[in-house]
This record gives sequence, structure tokens and C-alpha cells, in this order.
Amino acid sequence: MHLVAPATWVDASTHTCRLWLTCASNRVKPRLDVNVVVFCGRVWCAWGTMRMVLNRMLVAGMVCLGGGLAAAAMVPVPTPAQLAWQRHEFIAFAHFGMNTFTDREWGDGKESPGLFHPADFDARQWVGVLKTAGVKLLILTAKHHDGFCLWPTRHTEHCVRNSPWRGGKGDVVREVVEALREQGLRAGLYLSPWDRNQPVYGDSPRYNEFFRGQLRELLTGYGVIDEVWFDGACGEGPNGKKQQYDWPGYYALIRQLQPNALIAISGPDIRWVGNESGVARENESSVVLRDGRPAWHPAECDVSIRPGWFYHAAEDSKVKSLTTLADIYFKSVGRNSVLLLNIPPDRRGRIADADASRLREFGAFVRELYATDFVRSASLAASSRQEPSGHERHLQDGDAATSWMPARGETTGSVEADLGGPRTFNVARIQEDIALGERVQSYRVEIRDGSRWRPITAGQVVGHKQLRRFPTVTASRVRLVVEKACAPPAISEFGLHFNSVAPAGSGTLTAHRRPALWEFEVFPR
Repeated sequence: MHLVAPATWVDASTHTCRLWLTCASNRVKPRLDVNVVVFCGRVWCAWGTMRMVLNRMLVAGMVCLGGGLAAAAMVPVPTPAQLAWQRHEFIAFAHFGMNTFTDREWGDGKESPGLFHPADFDARQWVGVLKTAGVKLLILTAKHHDGFCLWPTRHTEHCVRNSPWRGGKGDVVREVVEALREQGLRAGLYLSPWDRNQPVYGDSPRYNEFFRGQLRELLTGYGVIDEVWFDGACGEGPNGKKQQYDWPGYYALIRQLQPNALIAISGPDIRWVGNESGVARENESSVVLRDGRPAWHPAECDVSIRPGWFYHAAEDSKVKSLTTLADIYFKSVGRNSVLLLNIPPDRRGRIADADASRLREFGAFVRELYATDFVRSASLAASSRQEPSGHERHLQDGDAATSWMPARGETTGSVEADLGGPRTFNVARIQEDIALGERVQSYRVEIRDGSRWRPITAGQVVGHKQLRRFPTVTASRVRLVVEKACAPPAISEFGLHFNSVAPAGSGTLTAHRRPALWEFEVFPR
């Protein structure tokens, strides 16, 4: 596909333009009038019923991208809650409930509440292990698809009130939330929309009212909830009727009761990365198209520390290795995404010993990775800077809210680091101040090799954090070069580290999310 003529018009108020495109494919009209959205050097297209993907088109003469549009004003930015969430980087899931005691992944809703009896339940043990690993927020499965509720809900008898645990007086949600707050971690809740126990499931109006009632209990009885997590699971109801979830009504209730809570996955604030391997794509952006306009919608990478999502004793020897977890970390947190690691408590009601041991190792690995940063004590020299707020020293201060910016109006630039002698490293860390949006579109890191600069890694998206792995090098001088940006770049951190656990080329995990069907890029980022 190619451009027959440049953009015929530009609407600066909506940042749209019209293109005439031709295509040899018989799936597209020979001359197709396409309305597109221009953002940060990318063109986004809503195809309506055609639902076609046109990825990385190279178009010449794209006059609508030059001048006339206030680039910085077009850059979407996160809400304060999204910003805080992305800076968490590493959060956890706890799949715990009836399936823990039936040794299943999906229950059928017919289980007796009497089966739920964790003999040594200890939420503080959970949180202590999570905190050592570096987790900042825990999402608890308050209700899974079997419909069994971990709090004494008024809306069903299929709950902890009718279990022998704590003599029927227990409340898992309360104990977990209180333990999290005691140790400074944040709380999230997963409430499955699919409920295989509830007889009104499939009678959409009645079930939606039931579900809102459960949401209301969870969002009013346990203090501040930071994330509400939904999947889109939808099974057949009575007589084969399909339940129609009232997503707008659910969202409105959450906004009313917990206005700062983020709504994840089947929700407007956080999106699923598209696989359960914990792996983002290279150049994963936090910007997507919504209602025809670019919007901030960051990615969450979910994966379980075990093969299953619930605890199974047979999997005690199958906890992911440190090398695998490290590789996942580089491919999630290191690709501008948040890692959501599932850690399922066992039948005692504790994080299993094998999982706890691996998490301690993983936390130590992450701390060790960042402990040595060769840029922290380097002498820095920028090609230009905005004074005084955009000084290059902000790349060393550990503060994600400060940044180096080139001279006013410039969208390219570089910072050279004199490391004070030969240093050996294999990871470059680059971060943007995403409070100002994603601005960088192309960058590279170079080392001084004799009389010339030699690239060692390059990318397109930076976002909150990039951890770029490459074969180990030794150098005394390193340079970060911003080649292209849609607005003056704001680089908050630059670091160089050594990683011995999961070096470049290790690990077999790859992202397998397909591009969204409404999206294509005219200029590769």
C-alpha cells in the first residue's frame, strides 16, 4: 500500500487528516478515503467494519506532520493514579479460594463451603514475603468463577461465613487488606464477573444488580482499594442464556465509591498485554487509540510463578527458576509495562516455602541489578539543556519526576557520560518522565570505541522504563542519543548496570499479542 497524494487536509483541532491510499490487495478498494489520527509521528486509523491491520506503512510526503500542530499539546499523559501505578513496576496476584482446596483451576460452583479451611492462615506472612521481593501492590481474588466469596457477603450463602474457618467468623479480604496496610503495600481486588454458583447468572438485569451489590460491599467495607481487576470471562447461564455484563454500570459504581481506584484489563485504566507469559512486546507503548483519539492505557503483564494460577502440591517442584523470573522482569518492567506475578497461597493459608524462597532470590536479584550504576558517579555533558530545570544531572538523581531536556524547542539531543575509567556492563536503563507523556520515538546508546562512537543498543519507545540488554562491553565513555521525538524529550534517568543472571539472548519467552485491529503506523517508531 502506498500514498497516491499527500494529505488533502489537516484538522488541527482534532489532529486528523485525510489520505488517499491505494492497495493491490483485493480486500481494499483501489482508492480508499481513510480518516486517520496523527499523533507523535504515528498515524492511527479506525477502519470500522473492515477491521484491517496496516502495520508500519512507509509513507512519503506526509505534509500533515510538519508544522501547524502543537505537538506537546497532543501528547496523552497518565492520570495521577496511573502514574503512581506505573511507578510500582512490580505487583502481585494471589489466587486463593475454593480451588486451593479442590485442587482445580476452575471450580463449577457446586463445592461445599465446608471445604474451605486454611489451617494456618497468615496474611502477614504473605505480605512479608511480597515486600522482600519488592512487590508494591497485591490483588486478591475475592471471588473466582466458582462464585465462592472470601468475605462474608450478604448476597450469597456461598462464602466464608458458611465455612469452618475461624468458626464462620472469618474474612480473608479484611485480613489481607489490613496486613497490606500495616506494611505499606497497596490493595487490589479481583471479582470474577462469571459466577458458576449464582442461579440468576444469565438473567442479565438481575445478575448485574447482584454483581453491583457485591462490588458495593467490597468498595465500601475495606478502606481504600487501589485496583479493581476484571477479566471478561463469560459462561453460559441458565437455559443457555448468555450474561450481558453492565460494564458502564460497574465502572460508574467504582468511580463513585473508589474514585482513585484503577480499573484493570476489562476496564478503561489498565490493559492486558495480551498473553499470560508476563512478556510485553519490544517498544510497548502506553498510548492506544480510544474513541478515535490517542489515550493513555498502559500495559499489565500477568504470569504465574507456577504452571497453574491456584496452588497445587504437585507443582511444588515447578516454581519458575530465578533465571526465568529475571528474563520475565526484563521483558515486562524493562519494556515499559507493569509485571503482575501470581503467587498462590497454599492450603495452610501461607505462601508455600518453595515460592517464598524463590521470591527472596528474585528480590535480591533486582536490588543487586540496580545497586551498581556506573552513570551515578559519572561526569555528564549534554548537547544542550533547558536551564535550570532540564539539567543533565537529573539523569543521576534517582527521581522519576525530574528530567534532562534539551534546549527549548529542540526534539533531539544527546548526553555523554565519562565513567572515570573502563567499566563493564550489559544493561542500559533509560526512563522518561511519563507525567509529560511518551515523547521519544527513536534513541540509541553508544560507547566510545577508539576514535569513533559505536552503537550497542537502540529502541523507539522509552516510556517509564527500558532495560536494554546487550552483549557485555567495557567502555569509559557512553552516550545516550535521542534521535527523534514528537515533543522536547524529558529523560528522567539513565543508568548502566551489569546482569549476570539473565544476559542478552537468554530466555525463550516472546510476546505473542497480535496488533490491535484498529491500529497501523505510518512511520515506524
